[in-house]
Amino acid sequence: MKFLLLIVVIGIALWLFKARGRTPGAPPAGKTPKPTRSAAPDKPEPEPTVMLACAHCGVHLPQADTVLDAAGRPFCTEAHRLAGPR
Repeated sequence: MKFLLLIVVIGIALWLFKARGRTPGAPPAGKTPKPTRSAAPDKPEPEPTVMLACAHCGVHLPQADTVLDAAGRPFCTEAHRLAGPR
């Protein structure tokens, strides 16, 4: 039992000794952080997705997925377009 307690105390002491040398946020010893790649300067940024609310039920969906009526109001489905706005 004494030896088990001695091994645990030595293990904790070694762990604390190793942890003391590290600083928070620093990479582990022996490893250098990889440089991050930036986006190519000639590549345009993607357009933000425009979200529209269905005129019938109010569900928000991307502009590309909407069904428009003659007045230009967005609907989520053809059935809601036929039902009309609320």
